[in-house]
Amino acid sequence: MNFYDKFLRHISTHILTVLIILAVVPAGVALLVRHYLPVEGVLLFVVAIGLVGALVAQRSIIERTTEPVKALWDVIQFVSPKSTQTAAPKLDILHSGREMIAVMANQVYQLAQSVDHAKDLRGAKDTSLHASFIANSLPLPLVVLDKDESIVFANKAALEYLARPADEVEGNNVYSIFDFSFSDDDTFDTWLKRSKHKSVSTSRTWERVRLGLVDQANNKQFDLAAHYNKSNPFGYETVLVLFDHTETYGQDDQSLGFIALTVHELRTPLTLLRGYIEVFKEEIGPKLAPDLQEFMQKMEVSGQQLSAFVDNILNVVKVQDNQLELHLKQENWNEVLDHVVSDLSLRTEVRGITIKTDIASDLPPVAVDRYSIYEVLSNLVDNAVKYSGTAKQIFISASVNKEGMVETSVKDFGVGIDSSILPHIFDKFYRDHHNRAKVGGTGLGLYLCQAIVKAHHGSIFVRSKVGQGSTFFFTVVPYHKLSDELKANAKNGITREAHGWIKNHSYYKR
Repeated sequence: MNFYDKFLRHISTHILTVLIILAVVPAGVALLVRHYLPVEGVLLFVVAIGLVGALVAQRSIIERTTEPVKALWDVIQFVSPKSTQTAAPKLDILHSGREMIAVMANQVYQLAQSVDHAKDLRGAKDTSLHASFIANSLPLPLVVLDKDESIVFANKAALEYLARPADEVEGNNVYSIFDFSFSDDDTFDTWLKRSKHKSVSTSRTWERVRLGLVDQANNKQFDLAAHYNKSNPFGYETVLVLFDHTETYGQDDQSLGFIALTVHELRTPLTLLRGYIEVFKEEIGPKLAPDLQEFMQKMEVSGQQLSAFVDNILNVVKVQDNQLELHLKQENWNEVLDHVVSDLSLRTEVRGITIKTDIASDLPPVAVDRYSIYEVLSNLVDNAVKYSGTAKQIFISASVNKEGMVETSVKDFGVGIDSSILPHIFDKFYRDHHNRAKVGGTGLGLYLCQAIVKAHHGSIFVRSKVGQGSTFFFTVVPYHKLSDELKANAKNGITREAHGWIKNHSYYKR
């Protein structure tokens, strides 16, 4: 039965009855007194009766219509934790809405019981996490932190991973146990501080995290997943899960080290080869037939490309081992770009591709390491050449963007990049599987570009559509935007590391 409709009918009947009485009573009184009072007196008497009746009717209607609300309020007050009532409100004395309020009151009582039950369960859970079958049976290392970033729980897999007993782990700050290193500056510590300031609940994952175990010599590598829940009622504010890939990532590092060692041995003969080509070009180049001059030009370009490949490999290893240092100095960006375009034009012309430029004439001086920024532009242009397809032009432009940074772009009109590939384009060793068989490469060029640009305190990103080409953008800082302190402490420029592993800053603060 719809008790609400029944309540409405009851109220409607009550109001109608009151209105009828309010209309009939004054009329009946007027008939009774009309023989005893003049007309004016009868009217005054009727008006007085009407006013009194209206007040009585108003009171009656208000009491009848609000009576259920008052009863429900009494029920809620009764179940309130601060209530001093010893007996539940009596609902059987209600004149209207008795059934409806009874149903609602029953729901309130059930809800209150559920809340009490949840509190009991929460109290039980606060002390049962260590006995939790799921948490301790999870084959992955699981660590739980409180709001102060202290470890309140580490499951068996985590304790085995750390090679420590529970009493040495739990109760300690996470940074005193875990010496995290990350492949970029968005570390766990940075994310957690940002989450506490801006989020109620959020999650984040990191790949290729390094863990230097405190007081232990061995290092581990893993993927890290974290979940943050502000003011968690159980006190479990942050949860960490580690996915160990020490063996896999270690093999990658060993492979890269072996490649670097091999590539390093190419430097001496390659330098000699390029030197001989340069001598031959100067001494006998003008005497050669046009087709032989073309062969000489292709040899020179091949030597340049092989040198760029060697430099890429060796610099990636330096990034990986925190050994690549950049010396930022004040440079004229227009001159830097002109020099790079002049050098790279030889490579593009061999492929029948022309470099077009649109460089603003009023660019401010920038703070760059000329050698490393050359590598960024060289890699971007080489990529544009590789993926140009049948297109015959590459555009390089430079201007000051709205943030005041000097922004440079390299645009091609080739095959483009699928949207599913874009999020991984700067990952180490990553290559587009659609073009892997058609275009050679190591998957290290864009990774190195990103490391170098970030070390310049710039950013790098790409926009692309399949079949319409790609545009890579990167920014560098105008020299005047660097702080006076940095300028004062740098006699020969500003030294920065283009490292691939960044420590949690909090580890050093605590």
